[in-house]
Amino acid sequence: MKISLVSLNQVWQNKEKNLQKITKIIKYASQNKVELIAFPEMTLTGFSNDVSLLSEDEKDSFSIKSFSNLAKNYNIAIIFGMISSHGNKGLNRSLMIDKNGKIIGNYTKIHPFSFSNEDKFFISGEDLCIIDFHEFKIGLTICYDLRFPELYSALGKNCHIIFNIANWPKKRIDHWQTLLKSRAIENQIFIAGVNRKGVDGNNLQYQESSYCFDPSGKKINKKLSFSQKIFEINFEDIENYKKNFNSVKDRKNILYKNFL
Repeated sequence: MKISLVSLNQVWQNKEKNLQKITKIIKYASQNKVELIAFPEMTLTGFSNDVSLLSEDEKDSFSIKSFSNLAKNYNIAIIFGMISSHGNKGLNRSLMIDKNGKIIGNYTKIHPFSFSNEDKFFISGEDLCIIDFHEFKIGLTICYDLRFPELYSALGKNCHIIFNIANWPKKRIDHWQTLLKSRAIENQIFIAGVNRKGVDGNNLQYQESSYCFDPSGKKINKKLSFSQKIFEINFEDIENYKKNFNSVKDRKNILYKNFL
């Protein structure tokens, strides 16, 4: 499967300008036969706690309509992030839309980032999201979720690849790379991390750092082009690696529950 990870330089809280950038990127990906393209957290706005300004009703959502049309027009599946309205608070979402424009996955961030007060403005999710896509099972996570290996162990039992879409600042970029690699090694699956670049409205700096790690924890070779990295991943790589060295089978999940 050919996937693209886009380190978008998000324009702060400007959905129209970000959509203009994204349209060009998706067009190029489609021309290069990419089957699935993924964008950073809160794709059209950048990470923000301003729920009252940026949240959308999913029944009449600008973001969903826009990405659905792009998926259909360019025959490509898309993973993107948005803020959904939920009473007086918001939901930090990661959605996946297939090439027909249909939502096939909708995940709410389980771990709001309390360090930036996200937990005061957003409701925590309580459900895993696993999507059937071609021969792959895909899991969705968001940014701060990456620091919680229990979530990835739960997803990893049934996934071939887990995507994490993020706005992860440059000052903690070593953690980002280390944790992505660790989640791949622990679960012996593919892990794809999609991070933004540039500077946001809070003057936080971001570094281009979108990566895909294979089941052994190695970065996959990529093709760089037009603000995106394009990767080829193969279902067989997981099975082949586990045949030679399978550590996941030795987990003692029932025992771990007693400790936790």
